Amino acid sequence: MSLILTSPAFPPGGEIPSVYTCEGEDLSPALSWSGVPAGAASLVLVVDDPDAPDPKAPKMTWVHWVLYNVPVSATGLPRAVRPADLPPGTREGLNDWKRTGWGGPCPPKGRHRYFFKLYALDVVLPDLHQPTKAKLEAAMDGHIVARAELVGTYEKVKKSFVDSLFGR
Repeated sequence: MSLILTSPAFPPGGEIPSVYTCEGEDLSPALSWSGVPAGAASLVLVVDDPDAPDPKAPKMTWVHWVLYNVPVSATGLPRAVRPADLPPGTREGLNDWKRTGWGGPCPPKGRHRYFFKLYALDVVLPDLHQPTKAKLEAAMDGHIVARAELVGTYEKVKKSFVDSLFGR
């Protein structure tokens, strides 16, 4: 059985509803996973956008969420998960807003892809003190035993000048 990552909020390759974005309530979507290998000791979740700032001319990958040491007994995360509600032992890393937690899609231009990446590791990582994605990936090197990916897309709703003036 392979590691599988899904969300009831959107289908693979589908549009992420605006409630999970900067145009909505900026809530984290519910996630579910299965097929964690028997030899896994912890899980890592990274959500990023390789299309920043413009999908036609990407210059960077924007990190939206970083979680590590998620226990292998966990089978998902609820919608709008708060730090206090994360599975026991889960640690948070920094997103590109320089804070922990979910930062929803907020693309400045065009339709972006958001990669939800789940990794099963053969170790529980030490406390990395709110690592960046790069620091976490360095710590994970050589310890990944399985990986799953879910991709969603989002493009901001375009508002007319008149709509903007009247707050619509």
